[in-house]
Amino acid sequence: MSGKIVKVISEEYVAKYVELNEQAKRIKEEMDKIKQVFHTYFDELCGMNEKGEFNIGDYFLQRQIRITNAFDEERLVEKLEALKLGDCIEYVKKPNEQKLEAAIQLGLISEEDIKEYRLSKRTQAISVKKAK
Repeated sequence: MSGKIVKVISEEYVAKYVELNEQAKRIKEEMDKIKQVFHTYFDELCGMNEKGEFNIGDYFLQRQIRITNAFDEERLVEKLEALKLGDCIEYVKKPNEQKLEAAIQLGLISEEDIKEYRLSKRTQAISVKKAK
């Protein structure tokens, strides 16, 4: 690690991070309250879950409604099976982790045999809290 980076991180630097993080939380809370007022206004003006827009002074305020469609997969599969439309059903194959672990314990497969198929994801995160 570079000595330059270590010198930049001081107590004041960490304190500044904590202060900005607290400000960000307060700002987000306030913005959420304001957005709720806007949604209430649009609900009254345009109707629940309806898009709308208006100008106020130099500002243009707009509400968009995004719709995501999906199926109730379990019930739809039952219906398709009842209609004998099995060709419309995909059967997703995936390993059963509990059975796989049992097979390893029973010696039916070794950890070495599946090592290359294990995936690890690493995510960096920083957490700083104010000392009491």
